[in-house]
Amino acid sequence: MSRRQGLGLAGLALLYLLIAEVAPRPEKVTVEGWRIFAIFAATVAGMIWQPIRGGALVLMAVVASSVLGGLTMGQALAGYSDPVNWLVLAAFLISRSLLSTGLARRIALFFVRLVGGTSIGVSYALCMSDLVLATIIPSNGARSGGAVLPVVRAVAELYGSKPGETAGRLGSYLMVSVYQGICITSAMFLTGQASNALAAQMAAKMSGVTMDWMGWFVAGLAPGMLSLLVGPALVHWMYRPQIVKTPDAKEFARAELDKMGALSRGERILSLVFAGVCAGWATTAWHKLDIAVPALMGVSALLVTGVLSWDEVKREESAWDIFIWYGGLMNLAKTLNATGLPTLFAQSVGGSLGGLDWYWLLVIGLLVYFFAHYAFASITAHMLAMYPAFVAVAIGQGAPPGLASFSFAIFTSLAAGLTNYGTTPAPMFFAQGYNEMRDWWRIGFACAVMNLAIWGTVGFAWWKWIGLW
Repeated sequence: MSRRQGLGLAGLALLYLLIAEVAPRPEKVTVEGWRIFAIFAATVAGMIWQPIRGGALVLMAVVASSVLGGLTMGQALAGYSDPVNWLVLAAFLISRSLLSTGLARRIALFFVRLVGGTSIGVSYALCMSDLVLATIIPSNGARSGGAVLPVVRAVAELYGSKPGETAGRLGSYLMVSVYQGICITSAMFLTGQASNALAAQMAAKMSGVTMDWMGWFVAGLAPGMLSLLVGPALVHWMYRPQIVKTPDAKEFARAELDKMGALSRGERILSLVFAGVCAGWATTAWHKLDIAVPALMGVSALLVTGVLSWDEVKREESAWDIFIWYGGLMNLAKTLNATGLPTLFAQSVGGSLGGLDWYWLLVIGLLVYFFAHYAFASITAHMLAMYPAFVAVAIGQGAPPGLASFSFAIFTSLAAGLTNYGTTPAPMFFAQGYNEMRDWWRIGFACAVMNLAIWGTVGFAWWKWIGLW
């Protein structure tokens, strides 16, 4: 263990002790419940500081919740049997097949060939590619790093745009523009980002609001498509590339598709599975199956047909890593909610803001919540630290549960566009070396204002029209 890791873990242990043994415990919260809160707070802090990998940290928290928090080991491990955790795992395994068969790259190239005749067209094409992949790949890092980013780099270099003196020809614009699009697509689907399903779980527990795949898709459709339309144009205006016409990009995509040839057997099977799983999610209200069932059926079909091998399943490190930390965090969040502490917090804050109308309380809360992401390098850590409390306060002051639950969940992903560390794809794109940090942050702030304006007006109106509030 390195010195940094040792100091980091010691700091988390100290944070736990300060909360559990020193900080005053509310009378209505049991000793065990207060310890659960201390474990949860230390875990979220660890997700931010990262003294060790997230999965290892959460596994330690799961054990601590049994040893210190009064849970049986069966209760502490309950998150690993939750269908939502298996949904995320299954979606990751399907995404592995999308990348390994080349279907994800084919989708990206198809859009570039279709509308890639200009620099802004290339940006739209790659954002649309990520939009399609977000319907089933719950890792914005996997889909952008595996399918979208390589095409961005290839198109930039096609025009001699490389990090350094030639970055401004095309690459600088494409990197930041496509990244901002990824943040929007992450907000548009339940599967757009891994922690979206966690928000859905917490919302159901706190307010009874159902946030299934179809409901999330409908909620994000109008404001999301408008943001995807305006975003690349705004970045183009602020950060105009030297090369505006890109006919070679379409030819490049056509040539690459020609090299790939016709759909392989694996791609044809995967296309059917892809469509079937999405159809299963979209018709949940009709067949009443748990949302994890279509995903697991899709994985089973890929295993039976050989498109996905069991060895690939075993080697999918990111999927199993997510399974460990996601299931553990989900159960910790549920257990914390059962202690009654979030409700007490909401009542306390709500009492201090009693004279404020719920609408303005919600607006102020969303702005504070959104820009607090400057302090987070993870959408999941941000959501765990702030989502339950902010939603509880808003609902406690009279905000419609559906509006509060969806708006805070969606704004978490949108806020990731602020910085070059806001979510997993951010450092991947920034590390390519095409952008100065001041430009990335300047454009990130402008796109943040754009998204807040669109989702706070068109989004609110759209949610009202579809009956969300």
